Amino acid sequence: MSEKAKPLFDAVVKFIREEVEPMQEKFYALGENRPDRWDYAPGQLELLEATKAKAKAAGLWNFFLPNAETGEGLSNLDYAYIAVELGKVPLASECLNCSAPDTGNMEVLERVGTPAQKERWLKPLLNGEIRSAYVMTEPDVASSDAKNLQCRAELDGEEWVINGDKYYASGAGDPRCEIFIVML
Repeated sequence: MSEKAKPLFDAVVKFIREEVEPMQEKFYALGENRPDRWDYAPGQLELLEATKAKAKAAGLWNFFLPNAETGEGLSNLDYAYIAVELGKVPLASECLNCSAPDTGNMEVLERVGTPAQKERWLKPLLNGEIRSAYVMTEPDVASSDAKNLQCRAELDGEEWVINGDKYYASGAGDPRCEIFIVML
């Protein structure tokens, strides 16, 4: 681990222990008897958002992005040490805005998004204001290999039309999901 990452790593470990773990116990207790397993029980999102605000205020935010303008500027190796700690506590990644599928979707938008897409979708994702979904799997092909994908985007006049079937959409069940990244 680099000298730059060590204090961040230590701060993440401390934050998880002191903030995320106690919040997570309350979060799960609130959700035990919710009527809809696909939605949050009253109070759950408030707990989560309050913890996210603390992480953001502490500078423990968006570690996965190597670009120092939008993330912490860590190498992938340095982020790996932090990711191991995040992976030990189920809600830790979301509390530090480092959870899938948002992380990969933010990287896609940062690298190839238009200025308008970055403003509309990347900015609120980076701020932890919305969630996203990632859609790749198709029912009739081995879609773990993107070369097999059959779904296509076709230009129809001045708009793009997506034709095809998708099977799973990671993240789509979250009521805060506002954007889908669809692999074609």
